Amino acid sequence: GQRRALAAVAARLSGGTTPAKLPKLDDQAITDLVLSFEVASERMTAVRYAAEYTFHFRPEATRRILGSAAPAAAPGTAAKPVVVVPLYQSAGQPRLWEDPNPWRQAWEQLPPGTGPVRVVVPLGDAGDIAAVDADKALAGDAAALAALARRNGGEESIVMLATPRGPPDQPSGVDVTVRRYRTDAPVESHVEKLTADPGESGNALLRRAVTAIVADIGTGWKNAAAAPDDQEGSLTAILPITGLDDWVRARERLARVPEIHKIDLLSLSREEAKIEIGYGGNIDQLKASLAQISLDLVHGDPLWRLARTGPAPQP
Repeated sequence: GQRRALAAVAARLSGGTTPAKLPKLDDQAITDLVLSFEVASERMTAVRYAAEYTFHFRPEATRRILGSAAPAAAPGTAAKPVVVVPLYQSAGQPRLWEDPNPWRQAWEQLPPGTGPVRVVVPLGDAGDIAAVDADKALAGDAAALAALARRNGGEESIVMLATPRGPPDQPSGVDVTVRRYRTDAPVESHVEKLTADPGESGNALLRRAVTAIVADIGTGWKNAAAAPDDQEGSLTAILPITGLDDWVRARERLARVPEIHKIDLLSLSREEAKIEIGYGGNIDQLKASLAQISLDLVHGDPLWRLARTGPAPQP
């Protein structure tokens, strides 16, 4: 598994234009390059074991080993940076340029030259603020994000929405919803989930999240675990409400979620609305986007439920 993962990294570094040229490495040499790995979706029978493995390689050592696989830049040219837009959402309130934004601070502390591509965090000056605010970044305003990228010398922008789980100063983990935009259009979406180590502070967790994510920016997260952008799904859910006005407001909020393509009302009472949601991508992407509007998608028996995580609605 780790040999196949290293080959995939080499192929991406080569840009896909020519076959990647891997040096001859034995199993122990490849193991020495592995910083950590994660196992998910384990499936086991009497004769077969299957799982999804994610390998994190040591950046400097891997770059040295795979130096011959990386494409050389054309004479007189330099790769344009990827512009990171660090959104932080706590208690339902998204922050970008506003303070405090510990997620933006964690990105600003990233040492130059870290990761396979150059990343830039905008300064948040008057021009940046005029180009994109927190609401536009959260809504995925591709034109505004493209303008921000151009202002900072890039052609791509990546909205990184970090939502802590639990108290912000001592969270149990953080969910990072990653959306990548290129030339006025979204091209990729991905969700990263990190669990806090025992005693780890919120700021330390966010810095670790930056380190874990930045090396993946060059790969685009295109792997079997990520659902294709055109994948469609649907589910039926119960949404508690306090009345008709509350339902109308909730429907408007749901309609602004990029992954949701359709909302059909199946039944309505004073206490709850039963709805069918048509969505694109996978269920984790939908959950992460719903969390941005303070709704937690919970699997019930037999129906899903949309639990409110923000302030209670006014009747």
